[in-house]
Amino acid sequence: MNDFILYIKESYNELIHKVTWPTWSNLFSSTRLVIISTIMISLVIFVMDVVSKGVLTRIYELNFI
Repeated sequence: MNDFILYIKESYNELIHKVTWPTWSNLFSSTRLVIISTIMISLVIFVMDVVSKGVLTRIYELNFI
């Protein structure tokens, strides 16, 4: 039990005194970058999906039989 209490105390000390937290402007900038990247990747995947659907539809319409 003493090991657990020591772990909690050391974790608290590290979070309060040793961790460097980002400023609000850095946090906002990083969040904006993640949102923009997510939208761009989603658009790329959407375009790839539409193109592959079109190609597969054309292949299925050929009726090789």
